[in-house]
Amino acid sequence: MGIAPTRPGRRLTDEALGARSPRRRRDGHTATMERMGGGSIQLARLFGIRIGASPSWFVVLFVMVYLLSGYFSDALGGSEGEAFGIAVLAAGLFFVSIVLHELGHARIAQRNGITINGIDLWFFGGVAKLDRDTESPGEEFRISAAGPAVTAVVVVAAAALAITLSSPREVLDAARFSEVAVSPTIALLSWLTTINLFLLLFNLVPAFPLDGGRIARAIAWRLTGDKHRGTRIAGRMGQVFAYLMIGAGAYLAFTSDPFNGVWFIVLGFFLGQGARGAVLSANFSESIEGVTVADVMDPEPATMAGSTPLSPAREELERRGWPWTAVVDADGRYLGILDATADDDQRTDEGETVADAVHRHDRHEFAVGGATPLDALLTSEPMRRLGALMVVDEHGKLIGVVTVEQVHRALAAAAPGR
Repeated sequence: MGIAPTRPGRRLTDEALGARSPRRRRDGHTATMERMGGGSIQLARLFGIRIGASPSWFVVLFVMVYLLSGYFSDALGGSEGEAFGIAVLAAGLFFVSIVLHELGHARIAQRNGITINGIDLWFFGGVAKLDRDTESPGEEFRISAAGPAVTAVVVVAAAALAITLSSPREVLDAARFSEVAVSPTIALLSWLTTINLFLLLFNLVPAFPLDGGRIARAIAWRLTGDKHRGTRIAGRMGQVFAYLMIGAGAYLAFTSDPFNGVWFIVLGFFLGQGARGAVLSANFSESIEGVTVADVMDPEPATMAGSTPLSPAREELERRGWPWTAVVDADGRYLGILDATADDDQRTDEGETVADAVHRHDRHEFAVGGATPLDALLTSEPMRRLGALMVVDEHGKLIGVVTVEQVHRALAAAAPGR
């Protein structure tokens, strides 16, 4: 469980839109869908946030129901049908608590001006996908701490309800998985309390990319004043923790508990990969520090005048094979994007101009200032969707265009060994 700024993938880089003659917008859109949900199934939408599940999540759900059926059958001594029903309910509530955890991250991120690209459940829990990384230690701390705070509320609520329906001693015995006779409701609430308490403590371990590691990064960032240094500190702590998990898993696998041992090894491997990636990313970001959008943009973008009649404009786009073009007014100010593939642009008003048809939200969504650091584009969702961003000055005048291909070349030139 955690948060992850989404980043442009290789496919988008290879199929980037050209600065002067864009290819097909649906290439970038396809790449986005693959990252946002193409590999997952949408389960719900809460607060405008897509909740999805990858195929691996269904495997975990099946295994969890199977194992919990055996546990509740032994703990309750009832029928197998009753145990199975409680196991399904327990697994469902467990994943609801994970979604609530990720919604905690997501809602605080939204309040800090970060767009959420969705929440996905997968093999090891869940992840809230942010369209950019945090920009201050305080922002990082608030977003990272929100998930564990929600989980803590779930623990307290489940425990309080169980104690209200029973007694503290009975709930404690059930939570310890002692062989005591309890009602199905108490068994369910006790298990839910225990599993969420374990997840809370695990997530608070100061090892990146766990929530505790991100909190540690925020603290190191604030103390050192250097985001990259804070990331390296938290990342190396994450690598150490991953090695410890793998070692503990190997010990369990060859001694008493092969199942959990293998689980620890695989989880440790994934945590180690995430921590290593964070360290490498911090090092790489330092190498391109100081490079701005203006340094890599094309200063002569292809444009279309806003006063152009809409019908001839569409014909021109179709003739050139362009799915979109930037629109400017008579003074060169950027008005937005004319999208030839959008259904809501299919109008028949003969008197309508290009300026009337542009998406007004595009004026801000697909625009960036020339002084913007290049590394800020690495997590730009609009950049990934369109394949390019329009560069404007302080007066809103279009002064260039920066494409994914240009960013890719700049990153390749800054890579170690070049």
